[in-house]
Amino acid sequence: MAILERNDAGAIARLQMNAPERLNALSDEMLAALQSEFDALREDRSIRVVVLSGAGKAFCAGHDLKQMTQGRQASDGGLSYFQDLFDRCAKMMMSIQSLPQPVIAQTHGIATAAGCQLVATCDLAIAAEGTRFGVNGVNIGLFCSTPMVALSRNIPRKQAFEMLTTGDFISAERAAELGLINRAVPEHMLEEETNALAEKLATKLNSAVKVGKTAFYQQLTMRTDQAYDYTAEVMAQNMMDRDTEEGISAFIEKRPPDWHQ
Repeated sequence: MAILERNDAGAIARLQMNAPERLNALSDEMLAALQSEFDALREDRSIRVVVLSGAGKAFCAGHDLKQMTQGRQASDGGLSYFQDLFDRCAKMMMSIQSLPQPVIAQTHGIATAAGCQLVATCDLAIAAEGTRFGVNGVNIGLFCSTPMVALSRNIPRKQAFEMLTTGDFISAERAAELGLINRAVPEHMLEEETNALAEKLATKLNSAVKVGKTAFYQQLTMRTDQAYDYTAEVMAQNMMDRDTEEGISAFIEKRPPDWHQ
C-alpha cells in the first residue's frame, strides 16, 4: 500500500496521504513521496488542479516525532538530521506554491504543527466542520518556527502569535474567519465541495491560471509600486496569448471560448 496515493480524474489530480495509523505524519517517507509527486505534477500538462487530502481520521499531524527521536542517535545528537529534515520539509512546502496548478487542501480531523503549515501553504483550503487547527509544538517545548512562516503569511500576526505561544487549537469556523482556510462545510459535503471548487478551476484557461499563480506569490514580496510595475508587465504579456484574445472575443460575442489549452 503506497504511503501517498494519486488518482487522476480528467484534469484533476487527487493526492491522498495514506498513513492513517500515524495520522499522516510528515515522516521522511511521506516528505519524499510528496516531493516526488509535486515534481512530476510540475511537468504534467494534462493536470490543471491538485487536491491534497489525508486518509483516516486526520489530515496531517505534523512531523513524525518518533522518527525525529530516532534521529537523535547520530553522533552530533541529531543536529545534521534535523537540519536536513526541516530543509526537506521547506523544499516540499515551497514546491506547492511554485507548481503551475492550484493546490487545494481538503482538510478534516486535525491539522497540527507541520500539518497546519501544509494547509497554510496550499493555495486554497476547504475543511470539514469539526476540524481543528493548531501549531502545538510549544506544548512539548518545540516552538513551531517553520510552520510559523506559512501561518503568519495567512492570518493576522497577533492571532498567529497567540496560536504559536499558547499551543491552542482553533476551530474550522475560526480558521475561516482568520483566512487560514476558504470555508468550513459539513463533513458529509467536504469531498463534494472540494470537487466543485476543483472542477470550477479546471475550466479556466490553464495558461492564465499558471501565470496568475506565479504573479500572485511574486507580488506579495514586493513594495506596492514594484508590484504594480511587475503585474502590469505580466498582464501585458498575458494579453499576447492567443487564447486570451479568443476569451475576450468570445465574451464580447456572447459565446463559449474556443481555447486550445
